[in-house]
Amino acid sequence: MNRFVLVLVVVLALTALAAEQLSMQVRQASLRSRPSYLSAATVEVAYGARLTVLETRGAWRKLRTADGAEGWLHESALTEKRVQLSAGQGDVQTGADTDELALAGKGFNEEVEKAFQADNRQIDYTWVDRMASWTVTPEEAVAFLAAGEVKGGQR
Repeated sequence: MNRFVLVLVVVLALTALAAEQLSMQVRQASLRSRPSYLSAATVEVAYGARLTVLETRGAWRKLRTADGAEGWLHESALTEKRVQLSAGQGDVQTGADTDELALAGKGFNEEVEKAFQADNRQIDYTWVDRMASWTVTPEEAVAFLAAGEVKGGQR
C-alpha cells in the first residue's frame, strides 16, 4: 500500500510539473468566464504574465494565473516563449497589443492604412480617428450587447 501511495504522489507531482505554461504577449487582456469574446471578463492579465493551461477548446485556452484566478483567453494573446520584461534577457523582443493583433488578423496595419488614405484623399477620417481613441469597459460592452439583444459566441 505504501508503495502505491508513493507512486501516486510521484505521478501527481510530475503531472503538476508538466503543466503547460504560456506567456501573455499582449499588453493587457481580460480572462473570460467562457471561451467567447462576448462572455463576462473575470480578471485582467498583463504583458509577460505566466499562465497555466487547464483546458483547450479550439483556439481558446482556460488558464490559471499565478494568484489562482481562472478564465478563458484566445490563443492569439499567448506565446509559448517566456516573455522577459527587461531588455536583453530573453526570448521575446517585442509584443503586440490587442489592437495590433486585431488589425493583423484583418490584414490591416499602419502601412496599409497610410496607403489606403493616400489613395482615398476624399474620405474624411475625423470620426475614424476619434473612435480609435475611445475606450469601452467590459461592463459597457455587455450593456450595449444586452440592449441590442445581440446573441453569439460559443456556449
